[in-house]
Amino acid sequence: MAKTELYIVRHGKTMFNAVQRVQGWCDTPLTKSGAETIYDLGRGLKEIEFQEAVSSDSGRAIETMRILLGEHQKGANIPYRVDKRIREWCFGSLEGGFDAEMWGVVPRVLNFQNYDEMVDRNTTFHQVCDAIYEADTANWAETYQELEFRVRTGFEDIAYRVEKNGGGKALVVSHGLTIAFLMNLIREENNIRMDIPNGSVTRLIYEKGSFECVQFATTDYIKKGQSLKN
Repeated sequence: MAKTELYIVRHGKTMFNAVQRVQGWCDTPLTKSGAETIYDLGRGLKEIEFQEAVSSDSGRAIETMRILLGEHQKGANIPYRVDKRIREWCFGSLEGGFDAEMWGVVPRVLNFQNYDEMVDRNTTFHQVCDAIYEADTANWAETYQELEFRVRTGFEDIAYRVEKNGGGKALVVSHGLTIAFLMNLIREENNIRMDIPNGSVTRLIYEKGSFECVQFATTDYIKKGQSLKN
């Protein structure tokens, strides 16, 4: 049986990313430069043998995956599905506001002066999730238990399905905070200050029911694709 491996991509840069607005379950399309980065990434990944492709059901993730498969030398033959479990966190009534507003509210809910103080105190994802849930006046945000269950089972089910079918590699498109949260679920000391650029790739090995991270948020595949431009 081949080794089971996930190549997890953060979607390309979007309009809300560019203007620094909160984008969880709300959605905006990729910017021109964001799409160009994903075309570069697609060229960098085009020769890797993927057994399947999975994206979240958000439009920005679907757009990213379609570009990647379009650039792949066998993209038309790679089975593709969407899975809402690997979408971004839901920020409820904080959706669409400026990032600075949300990351001003959340620390205050947790009795910190500001964002930097919050992360310097090793605040956990659990605490951040609870603060978002408390700050959400629309009552749309998820509890930590709901979030943990959907993210864990979403990625585990992808890996298990590939493993059951003989192993190999899966191409997955998800979201920044969701990928960071997954890294925390894999290894608790991974904290909330992780930097995950748009278009970066995080590689996970899945074996005996657990994940190991072998490459985190690398932009090397983008650089490889840029070197292959005509």
